[in-house]
Amino acid sequence: MNARASRALRGLVLGAGVLALAACSSLPSMNPLDWFGSASTLKPAPLPPISREQPVRVLWSGSIGAAGAYIFTPAVVGDAVFVAAQDGSVARLDAATGAVRWRISTGVRLTGGAGSDGSLVSVASGEGEVFVLDAANGTVKWRARVSSEVLAAPAVGGGLVLVRSADSRVFAFEAADGKRRWVYQRAAATLVVRSPAGLTLQGDTAFAGFSGGKLVAIALENGGPRWEATVALPRGATELERITDIVGDPTILAREICAVAYQGRVACFDVRTGNQIWSRPMSSITGVTMDVRYAYVSDDTGGLHALDRISGRSVWKQDRLTNRRLSRPYAAGNAIAVGDLEGYVHFVARESGAFVARHATDGSAIRAAPQRVPGGFLVQTQNGALVALAL
Repeated sequence: MNARASRALRGLVLGAGVLALAACSSLPSMNPLDWFGSASTLKPAPLPPISREQPVRVLWSGSIGAAGAYIFTPAVVGDAVFVAAQDGSVARLDAATGAVRWRISTGVRLTGGAGSDGSLVSVASGEGEVFVLDAANGTVKWRARVSSEVLAAPAVGGGLVLVRSADSRVFAFEAADGKRRWVYQRAAATLVVRSPAGLTLQGDTAFAGFSGGKLVAIALENGGPRWEATVALPRGATELERITDIVGDPTILAREICAVAYQGRVACFDVRTGNQIWSRPMSSITGVTMDVRYAYVSDDTGGLHALDRISGRSVWKQDRLTNRRLSRPYAAGNAIAVGDLEGYVHFVARESGAFVARHATDGSAIRAAPQRVPGGFLVQTQNGALVALAL
């Protein structure tokens, strides 16, 4: 086994379809926290010093239950934040103050974050059970079931609740009553990255990335593909080397949609046609973020990259966070914020990548992508801390 494959084994949880990796007798079972948590054998780089450090403001803080082996991303819609935890808790908070508006327990083990359109909020379990709640009071409106474990937050919009299952299916349910409208299905690769690759909705289309480096635009009306694009092609002699899964949610800005694949590339496409605009080699397990000038990617070694949004040209790389298991970046005005495995939020200058500030949360990993809230952004840690920050 070469060094690249060995690193994949040390750092990631891989599964064969919906089966645990341990089912393959030639490969060991892996702890899901190896990539972001303390189980990793890769020593994180020491915290780099910051000259003339800027103050970081805590807008508010709160807590929800721990995430365990999963990634729980908050959903922010208007003046509400919806959060969930592995123990089955779901809560609505005020986006400006963090005040709890309601909190309920689903009574099951949840395995992904919350999705909402402001009227409904949806979460799902490791057994594929989907809950849809009234966003106003947390009352369960209906339940449904999909074919396997759900790792990513459901998407709610266009009169539908869409759920991505771990066996490469996308289920669409009527938002009003839970009736299943359609299922989009792809063949799953032999080995896949156990990372929450979700869905992005725009207008009448859902965008999703799959194993094999494929990005697909799916019609909300009937589940048919509008276009399919290749972010990256699998390469290598072994199954481990050929893992090329799109990770995170695809990112849309104006007429561009961008996605990144583990052991593959980051690429941007025309959102209407799927025609490629640019691509460049990159490996990530968290996804890509964009602002009006740049695309930002945390690579799987701890490098933070800024790429020109028009051409994909490298603008800068911050390489002093090696092995710190960075979250998806967040564009915070003149700074870029990124969380790490020890619960630090690092701020770097948007134009140069130089460190400008740092904030410690609760010491547990920040795996979920930061989300915008009024005046700043919100991070959710693996131990369940919710911290809204601003620079």
